[in-house]
Amino acid sequence: MTPVLEMRPPAAAPKGVLDVAGVGVGPFNLSIAALLDHVQGIEARFFEKKQKFAWHQGLMFPGSILQTSFLKDLVTPVLPTSPHSFTAFLVEKKRFYDFLSGRFTGVTRMEFNEYLQWVSGRLESLVFGEEASAVRLDGNRLRLEFAGGRTELTRNLIAGAGMMPFFPPCTAPHVGPDCFHAGTYLSHPRSFAGKRVAVIGGGQTGAEIVLDLLTRSEGAPAHVSWISNLARFSPLEEGGFVDQVFTPGYVSAYQTLNDDARRSEISGQKLASDGITPITVDTLFAEIYRRRHLMGENCISLLPGRNLEAMDRQNGSFLLRTRALPSGGDEFYNADIVILATGARPALPACLEPLRSRMDLDANGLPVLDASYRIQWDGPAGVSLFGLNLGLSSHGIVDPQMSLMAWRSAVIINALTGQDVFDVSAGPELVDWPKRLPDETPMTRAAS
Repeated sequence: MTPVLEMRPPAAAPKGVLDVAGVGVGPFNLSIAALLDHVQGIEARFFEKKQKFAWHQGLMFPGSILQTSFLKDLVTPVLPTSPHSFTAFLVEKKRFYDFLSGRFTGVTRMEFNEYLQWVSGRLESLVFGEEASAVRLDGNRLRLEFAGGRTELTRNLIAGAGMMPFFPPCTAPHVGPDCFHAGTYLSHPRSFAGKRVAVIGGGQTGAEIVLDLLTRSEGAPAHVSWISNLARFSPLEEGGFVDQVFTPGYVSAYQTLNDDARRSEISGQKLASDGITPITVDTLFAEIYRRRHLMGENCISLLPGRNLEAMDRQNGSFLLRTRALPSGGDEFYNADIVILATGARPALPACLEPLRSRMDLDANGLPVLDASYRIQWDGPAGVSLFGLNLGLSSHGIVDPQMSLMAWRSAVIINALTGQDVFDVSAGPELVDWPKRLPDETPMTRAAS
């Protein structure tokens, strides 16, 4: 089996055993599928339970700007000549010149989603409406069992089912129409008119929802309480030096560090990935200023430095108890609706539960990945499991981001084929990141 880097002919229906199967079709597995479309000799299928490609539909605000450059699309960083690039999408849609004329600082989330859907419609390796219910070892192969009863055999598997919405423990008993995760904010018709709304979470998602609530032409809430356990509502750290974190060179250096140093790196870089975009900060601040000082409205309470500790039903509404940080004092707030902009957490896809006992797990109960995103397990040497959205500790804060999406796909394809199909080398580095050298002692490295 010798992969050749060129466009594949139209794929036929798989017969026998697949070379690789993907579970879940989000942007990450879509990127792998798009790059594999250029590699001959690999029989691949990617299975998704949804009927069509969908990405963050519950947060598709028309004006939301993607935090990642559109050049860091599914393919361009490792194969800029691919017809599956964002630039090729603009050309086919006859909007290339208008896009350039706009001198946009970024692409809207809505347009990038349209691009992802466009690519998904071009790839015959994607199978929608098929939910993998279990993955089991079958000799020297893996057997995928689907909800409909049929099975597929594959030599390798890529788990890309996405992360799970995080619900603070005290909110779990109350999840329903009036207490829901932000990821479904736009997915269902909701009425906020005249109600007290609490938004929990001070990141980009929380900011976008607060802005949407304040600027509604109809059905605006009576009051919004914006609660965050962060010390302040902080903008995203960005700029040339900050963005060097989102490079293959940084990941290589990060992987040399011990566990304590890795945790320190992740903690210190939170605002490089989880802050609020400057344009959202400025727009939201201007709206609050206008409402508070020019119109005399008391429509919002800004409450950073509070951790949600308890939540109870009282007379048809919610009573929230927060702990003020760092003083430790309790504060109480009332809300008719609670929106949980509390992010998502990595999780092993449920279909892989039959293999969990054979995996090396870290302190968080997540599979341990090697540098090529292989899940470490005791299965046959010729059968590999790859994990997406599971590598925060092994690959750093870039793992859940789209910044190195195409690079990661190329790394996995190289590992899958055993060949350097794509160039994934870091190249010259602008920043000399701290790294631990083999057998390094405190005096090993001389100042340069």
